[in-house]
Amino acid sequence: MRIIILNDHAHINGGAARVAIDSAKGFARRGRRVTFFAAVGPVEPSLIEAGVEGVLLDQPDVLTAASLARFGAQWLWNRAAASRLAALLSGCDPRGTIVHVHGWAKALSPSIGMALRQAPLPVVQTLHDYSLACPNGGFYDHGAARNCGRAAMSTGCVLHNCDSRGYHRKLMRVGRHALMRHASGLPQTARHVIVLSRLQEDAIAPYLPRAVFHRVNNPIDVTDAGPRGAAAPGDFLFVGRLSAEKGARYFAQAARLAGVAPVFIGDGPEREALARDFPEARFLGWLPPEAVRAHMRGARALVFPSVWYEGQPLTIYESLALGAPVIVSDICAGREAVKDGETGFWFESGDAASLAEKMNALKDDARARRMSDAAHAAYWANPLTLDRHLDAVASVYEAVRADVTWARA
Repeated sequence: MRIIILNDHAHINGGAARVAIDSAKGFARRGRRVTFFAAVGPVEPSLIEAGVEGVLLDQPDVLTAASLARFGAQWLWNRAAASRLAALLSGCDPRGTIVHVHGWAKALSPSIGMALRQAPLPVVQTLHDYSLACPNGGFYDHGAARNCGRAAMSTGCVLHNCDSRGYHRKLMRVGRHALMRHASGLPQTARHVIVLSRLQEDAIAPYLPRAVFHRVNNPIDVTDAGPRGAAAPGDFLFVGRLSAEKGARYFAQAARLAGVAPVFIGDGPEREALARDFPEARFLGWLPPEAVRAHMRGARALVFPSVWYEGQPLTIYESLALGAPVIVSDICAGREAVKDGETGFWFESGDAASLAEKMNALKDDARARRMSDAAHAAYWANPLTLDRHLDAVASVYEAVRADVTWARA
């Protein structure tokens, strides 16, 4: 079976790209013929080493575009992507090919739906965000710094500015979403959809009434270092982008209420304001993966205060695997990985006092050690390895190939 993987970027710049690239390499090493179709380079060297074929358009994304006006046309409808993809798919045998879409919203654009609709090939889509339903891809209101609560593309949605850059940008998103819905045919190709959590499926299901959902966990690249044992618990730790939707400020506020100094690994638009308002906080910036894991391994707990519907936060699983309990917002899917009161705590999303209460509970060293042991044992009883991920995705591929509804006119 030939596998064609579509993703905006051909290099790792986030969780979605990592999963797309790791699965491409994994299937190639299993003897599958894999083609990786992407808009933005450079190509991850390990893809080439694994024998993955590449189709790179060598286009910019919003962060690398020399001209935002020119990029705007690509963002709305990437003609080159549609043309190149159509040419690639036209030469594929429908009986022995499957197309797997990971990411299109940053550079490939909705135009790829046209090529997918024209080719009589089975398609699988993994939902790393909510772009198939929501104009801003997150069901998130940046102005209010909370989940939106409006029906996507309803009158209330269209008239409300949820964009971080202004209402003009929201209108651009609405226009592109209308193209996606009514011109590209991309939603119609979402017959078989891989979701990462129950919460994600519940959020997207009303917008994809014909979809068959398959739950597949993303793989976690972590080694079992054993229980932490009697090691003294360390800091309360935040790992990720310092932005409003990630809840970094709630963590800083809660830490002050609990009388502890918060530690941040990462960077983002809120760093300067957080450093000014919380001088007791420590900001370590972005660190190499091995350094991040070392901090997680020694942490009293990872705090994950996200206030939007994240699909499957990999940081939470990695932390549990390393033996660090997790205090997680009750609104994001990360709560599904945490046994409240055993491997960590849930707290009320957006409520610094609720988070501080859970942090105070983990200031007790004995409780922190018990939760550390429980977190490590729970993760390694059912680890999210790449091999298990590939097996699950391969099962989805077989289910899709057996479903004749993919054969569209």
